[in-house]
Amino acid sequence: MSAPTTQRKTVSEREARQVAEAAREQDWRKPSFAKELFLGRFRLDLIHPHPLPDPESVRRGEEFLAKLRAFCETTIDSARIEREARIPDEVVAGLKELGALGMKIDPKYGGLGLTQLYYNKALALAGSVSPAVGALLSAHQSIGVPQPLKIFGTQEQKDAFLPRCARTDISAFLLTEPDVGSDPARLATTAVPDGEDYVLDGVKLWTTNGVVADLLVVMARVPKSEGHKGGITAFVVEATAEGITVENRNAFMGLRGIENGVTRFHRVRVPAANRIGPEGAGLKIALTTLNTGRLSLPAMCAGAGKWCLKIAREWAAEREQWGKPVALHEAVGSKISFIAATTFALEALLDLSSQMADEDRNDIRIEAALAKLYGSEMAWLMADELVQIRGGRGYETAESLKARGERPVPAEQMLRDMRINRIFEGSTEIMHLLIAREAVDAHLSVAGDLIDPDKSLSDKAKAGANAGVFYAKWLPKLVAGPGQLPSSYHGFKRETDLSGHLRYVERHARKLARSTFYAMSRWQGRMETKQGFLGRIVDIGAELFAMSAACVRAERMRGEGEHGPEAYRLADAFCRQSRIRVEELFDRLWSNTDDMDRAVVKGVLDGAYTWLEEGVIDPSGEGPWIADATPGPSARENERRPFGV
Repeated sequence: MSAPTTQRKTVSEREARQVAEAAREQDWRKPSFAKELFLGRFRLDLIHPHPLPDPESVRRGEEFLAKLRAFCETTIDSARIEREARIPDEVVAGLKELGALGMKIDPKYGGLGLTQLYYNKALALAGSVSPAVGALLSAHQSIGVPQPLKIFGTQEQKDAFLPRCARTDISAFLLTEPDVGSDPARLATTAVPDGEDYVLDGVKLWTTNGVVADLLVVMARVPKSEGHKGGITAFVVEATAEGITVENRNAFMGLRGIENGVTRFHRVRVPAANRIGPEGAGLKIALTTLNTGRLSLPAMCAGAGKWCLKIAREWAAEREQWGKPVALHEAVGSKISFIAATTFALEALLDLSSQMADEDRNDIRIEAALAKLYGSEMAWLMADELVQIRGGRGYETAESLKARGERPVPAEQMLRDMRINRIFEGSTEIMHLLIAREAVDAHLSVAGDLIDPDKSLSDKAKAGANAGVFYAKWLPKLVAGPGQLPSSYHGFKRETDLSGHLRYVERHARKLARSTFYAMSRWQGRMETKQGFLGRIVDIGAELFAMSAACVRAERMRGEGEHGPEAYRLADAFCRQSRIRVEELFDRLWSNTDDMDRAVVKGVLDGAYTWLEEGVIDPSGEGPWIADATPGPSARENERRPFGV
């Protein structure tokens, strides 16, 4: 019989939405290419000419990449990490010595001060030799202590913690709980004020780096009381503090070397000086941190694409079937073309978003989210295609291949390692909803009160008047545009013509905006329940963004005189492939099985189809679906294992 599950904190759907809405950035103080794209405005001027890094940042970045490459080639044994399911202490010690823990930290705190562009290049490089090493470095710097302190920390906090993070200490980010994933309104870990301290109690799950971390960023709920605003709040916590127990080191299908665990807090005292920002600002801090932090995942996805292309090229030229290399058979060749074109586009998307983050001229919250969403989905497809190209050898482990005398290519490991990226730092489904909310922000800003059941008639009347003014100006602009003029974007017409693809993006950005407006008019307050529709809207936007980035990158490479014709051909191939996906997504906006799917799901949950489950045996063991996370002292041995100890 299964053990009872912990009593859960329950909140209404409306309460959950209110918490999420309060945490998001409300204002758009800077232009956003992607936001404009969803509004039907193709602002090519925001990304073209392609923004360029300054020469000094390039010099420092390339210098570090050379050192990191030499270290990865001579010191990191990816097969050993996979076999032993841990990163050796000497590898971590070497990374510390290189300064890899402080890639993005300002030199005045002992860091390297690399740009986002070169930080992502470094992650792609390290992640290509071992995704577990890439995850270690990314979790420490993208979402761990350095990034939130850089944006929200006090000078005292920066002085105290950033030098440690730059050279010696590993950090982790603790938000998720056993019964709380992307719904932070139900966060159960508490931080109760007590004099000059807060007392933390609760359990955190999936704490990447948590098993080995020296410093933790912990999200906990402060109860509202006299003198305390309360709400979800961020803290820097010493991992050695009394009352902290790492109760389990989790194991996964991939990324076997990551130190991910379950951490319990029991009456852990944290100085008020370690609070990041004011009480109640924790989720806003987390989301703002992720605006650029999310770019670390597409960086490693782009790196994975490069590796998949290399292996596909070498293998498909070597392997012969029916008298010629398998690459020359169309069924295999189309897969190689997909990998090559998509890798080009992913790197274009990543470099463009990274450079925009460095320049800080644009608001990139949607761009970074789209890069994460698109990169994780496409990298998974590329890894899957590589396994298919390799055939039985793709399914066979590298260790087995080596044992029987063949090159130990870890294609199946790549597939396993890539799978988590569709879940990490916001699952694909959550990213769809997050991006969709930002994409319709302009509509909600002028017409939101019209569909809010809690608003008064006078509020609705005022919103109606504002909406009338907005749409009277906006809708006519969606009828025609430069995409209908054959001469538009002629600067992209070279030996290979990319101008037609940019005209396509412009036309379909307007079509996307019209579709969104029609859906809001049709469903109004029920729009947020149409998650299938919203997901397709976001996927169309992602494809249009990727096409734009690919064309802009190709033109930049042509201007620099480096592989210009080849870049144009890759951009052309990608855009042609992408346009097929876009057309299918537009068709599925209105022709789909969403209503039928909802009916079937209701039947499944009501038990109408349990007969369909007969004839098999469930090999799962006994136990609750969600582990007990009741606050209290730990009854388990501490699994914390700092590197080098």
